[in-house]
Amino acid sequence: MAVPQNRVTKSRRNMRRAHDALVAGNPNECPNCGELKRPHHVCGACGHYDSREVVAVSKEIDIDEDAA
Repeated sequence: MAVPQNRVTKSRRNMRRAHDALVAGNPNECPNCGELKRPHHVCGACGHYDSREVVAVSKEIDIDEDAA
């Protein structure tokens, strides 16, 4: 069975986990509409990527009041 030879102290354990923290995102401004978007991704607001429309985005979303 795998049993640790020596106890790992809290300090050594936490030093090992020093690089596991989550980092904040790096949003960029869409050149077409000005909304924030993730780099190298299609803009969710206007559907543009690299100054051209890649995804057609509908202007109205019809939501049924009973379903919501």
